[in-house]
Amino acid sequence: MPVLKREQTRDVGDPSGLPKLPVPPLQQTLDMYLKCMSHLIPEEQFKKTKVIVEKFKAPGGNGECLQKKLLERSEHKANWVYDYWLEDMYLSNRLALPVNSSPVMVFPKQNFTCQSDTLRFAAHLISGVLEYKSLIDGRALPVDYARGQLAGTPLCMDQYNKVFTSYRLPGPKTDTLVAQKSTVMPEPEHIIVACKNQFFVLDVVINFRRLNEKDLYTQLERIRKMADIEEERLPPIGLLTSDGRTQWAEARSVLIKDSTNRDSLDMIERCLCLVCLDEPSGTELTDTNRALLMLHGGGMDKNGGNRWYDKPMQFVIGADGCCGVVCEHSPFEGIVLVQCSEYLLRYMRGSPSKLVRAASMSELPAPRRLRWKCSPDIQAFLTASADKLQGLVKNLDMNVNKFTGYGKEFIKKQKMSPDAYIQVALQFTFYRCHGRLVPTYESASIRRFQEGRVDNIRSSTPEALAFVKAMANSSKITDAEKMELLWTAIKAQTNYTILAITGMAIDNHLLGLREIAKELKLEKPELFSDTTYATSIHFILSTSQVPTTEEMFCCYGPVVPNGYGACYNPQTDHIIFCVSSFRDSAETSSDLFVKTLEGCLKEMQDLCLKCNSEAKPTGSTEKMDGNTKVMKNGSKS
Repeated sequence: MPVLKREQTRDVGDPSGLPKLPVPPLQQTLDMYLKCMSHLIPEEQFKKTKVIVEKFKAPGGNGECLQKKLLERSEHKANWVYDYWLEDMYLSNRLALPVNSSPVMVFPKQNFTCQSDTLRFAAHLISGVLEYKSLIDGRALPVDYARGQLAGTPLCMDQYNKVFTSYRLPGPKTDTLVAQKSTVMPEPEHIIVACKNQFFVLDVVINFRRLNEKDLYTQLERIRKMADIEEERLPPIGLLTSDGRTQWAEARSVLIKDSTNRDSLDMIERCLCLVCLDEPSGTELTDTNRALLMLHGGGMDKNGGNRWYDKPMQFVIGADGCCGVVCEHSPFEGIVLVQCSEYLLRYMRGSPSKLVRAASMSELPAPRRLRWKCSPDIQAFLTASADKLQGLVKNLDMNVNKFTGYGKEFIKKQKMSPDAYIQVALQFTFYRCHGRLVPTYESASIRRFQEGRVDNIRSSTPEALAFVKAMANSSKITDAEKMELLWTAIKAQTNYTILAITGMAIDNHLLGLREIAKELKLEKPELFSDTTYATSIHFILSTSQVPTTEEMFCCYGPVVPNGYGACYNPQTDHIIFCVSSFRDSAETSSDLFVKTLEGCLKEMQDLCLKCNSEAKPTGSTEKMDGNTKVMKNGSKS
């Protein structure tokens, strides 16, 4: 695919000085759409799609008119696709947030010997959260710069402003991403602590003074004691937030009829974040089990009700040492989750706990338990939500695997980009498991532009197919030819990555054309009712590179019922793969995928060791930055 060079003008009205996201040329997007799909659908279907595309792009046709409207939109919007993308990717999605939408960061297992260890860790973490928030508020966070392809470009920092100030409000047809504006309401100065499925308000600023670690510990101890009072215990209302979005919106509309519930909801919706003090899960805390517990809390009988999924950041601290972060994905990408998590782990390691030295505030007002009035209707909603969550728990098939055969250092020595290499390995794995390639999503950051979020790198390229077919047909093709095909596949993947991060990929553009037609109340263009388009956005393989510099890993669920989620974290001498699928799909198996992936990575290594020096095509020996870390979003479509 051609690597396009494009002059970018800086928008004078934008304080960050970043350029606006370009609208790609129509012809280029449609040609690329056909190239991306030609080898993934039956020939007859492709012929039909080709005719539809020709009609769409004809002079004076639908495409030309919609492209013109998109260009006009880009003139008066900071980012022409942002609203369309946010609604399509997240807000109009009706699936439950846990597993389907919310990625998680899994921290190293902690060794808590007693309850005070857990609370000490929580107080220390909250102190770190408040430090990080003060950096965001003071605009003191260093600007992120792109790494990997086209490294060194400054990136849009908007997403950080939403970490502690936004909330996803459920709606009957579409959700709303609510941002607290300090001009309208006072800044939130409390967090919500979830403990034994109860919710408590912990004020972190009292009389204009931020609570120190000793005070936070005192308050957490009080909360723990309050949660232990059985006769005070209320139903696990947090379960409602784990349900489908329409069901939760319906339950919420019943809840808010009562003023007590309204007040409690208001406190949660305006908090900085949640800290979830979890009970021991009673399971062996392997990497895979910790990932599962982060994703869904283990269901109703474990910690599934000890959550409030609408809030962007939930810090989970398990009494058994299972810790991490659950992230509501609509306000920001995975890189923001990574940066915040890494800051907190470094803070906790680098600043000793100040429990002993700190002077305590003399009279701390007691934390408040949030009260709920539960009508029979709400009880019925709770029962349904609990059953639904239990279904998710049983259905999720997860395998977290630390591949130790080699890491990014070996790949860099081959003068290849680790990200492109791993993406080709994932295609090889899928082909070996299923005998075909499918539309694949790899998130690519477009934060080089104002309000930039992500676009999609379509990794199932024709070049990847040629390589994986050659690997499957060992006897007839020489190793040197296979090596040449691997280089071609990696080059194609790298080129598409550059297109995506420079705003020239096809997914956002096609979405914009589809949505502007809807906005203008035009009949849906045939391009978007064609089965090829539906296939093109059914991402059976949803992937993301989420590299970390601290010992932790990110994971998420599949985005379609018969699909895989594949999140990977390349380190110097190993690669962590988190592969998810659903047990009720006869087509998928996370264990089989991981086992096959290990074999494919080994075969690719053997090929490189045998042939790389003799089989590199001319012009491909230039060193690519090995870390094609284009600020991936860590998540999902």
